Formats: sequence, structure tokens, C-alpha cells
Amino acid sequence: MKAPVHSEESFATLDGTGIRYAVFLQGCPFKCAYCHNPDTQPFSGGTLTEADDLVKKILRYKTYFKGGGGVTFSGGEPLVHAEFILECEKKLSDCGIGCALDTSGAVPLTNTVRAAVDASEMVILDIKMPTEEMYEKYICGSGKNPLDLLEYCVKTGKRLWLRTVIVPGINDSESEIDKYLALVGENIKGVEKYELLAFHTLGFSKYEKLGWENPLAGVPALGQEKLAALQKYLDNKIEELR
Repeated sequence: MKAPVHSEESFATLDGTGIRYAVFLQGCPFKCAYCHNPDTQPFSGGTLTEADDLVKKILRYKTYFKGGGGVTFSGGEPLVHAEFILECEKKLSDCGIGCALDTSGAVPLTNTVRAAVDASEMVILDIKMPTEEMYEKYICGSGKNPLDLLEYCVKTGKRLWLRTVIVPGINDSESEIDKYLALVGENIKGVEKYELLAFHTLGFSKYEKLGWENPLAGVPALGQEKLAALQKYLDNKIEELR
């Protein structure tokens, strides 16, 4: 089984617990206005990689995964390649290495996607926008599949983190945070952590290199003070709901 790998990071610390080997797969159905890696969106490109070859490479780093580390499949949208991921998960599990999925939930919840989720030790799900209208406007897709994945993870007791990128002028208010919580609903009780991330402009140069129009050109990075205030508001609201 092969899949196109965009890039790999051998000592990732922001993609799950502990030290992780992050695999960024090529291709994503979403076209997020704030995407900081637009070069991962096209389904062409990447290095076509055999599951066996990837696993062999990862095994060189096994000693660093002690203390909760492991492998994280990200993208792009990793679950586009659910069959490839499932094969890797099984081989890595046989070697005592757990896997996490860092996903936008963009793809339908097929049997293969369910199997890949079931075989993972945790899911990091990006809830991009709080309404269907905002998904269509800023993500160029529907919020139905992400919500289906959220509900499936909670129903099956999967270890689950949620993440949302906060963009100035789009979703950077307490009222927008309330909308996210309304969307998640009772499922919040099955969420271990809900983390807000600050929009940044580090990916702007990639749009220039690709020759693409940058949908958010001129939008400033979100300040850390504003991010901290919204995170505190979210945390307090979650405590009330629980």
C-alpha cells in the first residue's frame, strides 16, 4: 500500500502527547482560507511511499517515544488515505507504537475511516468553523463530516482533543466561541481538551510561491493576549457545561 507523503517531522512536540514522529500526507478536500500549508492541498505531489518503508523509518526513532510519544498522521487531510494509515497503524501497533490522527474530519465516515480511527490511540480534530455557512465561506466545504467524526469518537470513547484556529475579524469573539460550543453540544463531555490556536501569517509566502491568491492577505496575526483571553473564556464555559 502506498500514499503520497508531503513531509515528515521526526521530533514533533505539538501533534499529540510526548515526542512524536509526524507524517504529513498530501491532499485535502478542504481549502481553508487560513491554511498555512496550502502546498499540502493538491492531490498531486508528495512522495509516493510504501507503508513498509515508512514503518521501517519510524522504527529508528522508537526509543524516543517513551513517555506517551508515538506517531501522528496529519496532512493535508490524513484520512483521505485511511487504508494506508490503517496498514501503518497495524504494523506500528505490532511494534508497540501508538498512533494519533490529526484531522479536519473532511472525509465521510466510511468503514475504512472508522477502522483507522478505531486503531488510533487518539484523535485531534480541527473544528474549523461554528456554522455551515461559515464552513462554506471560509473552508470551501461542509461541516457535516467533521461533526459525524466528532460524534463517532465520543460514542466509541476515543481519546479526543479539539482544536480551532482563531482568525481576527472572523471568529475571534466570545459570541463565536459560544457558537462552537453550541455546535459541539453534549459531545463536549467526551472531549479531553479543546485548544484554540492563533492565526499567523507564516504561510503567506507559500501562496506567492504557488502563484495562488491569498484569501486572507492583509489579515494580521492574532495576538497572544487575545488568544489567552478567548481560551480562558472557553475553558470556563466548558467547566460550566460539565
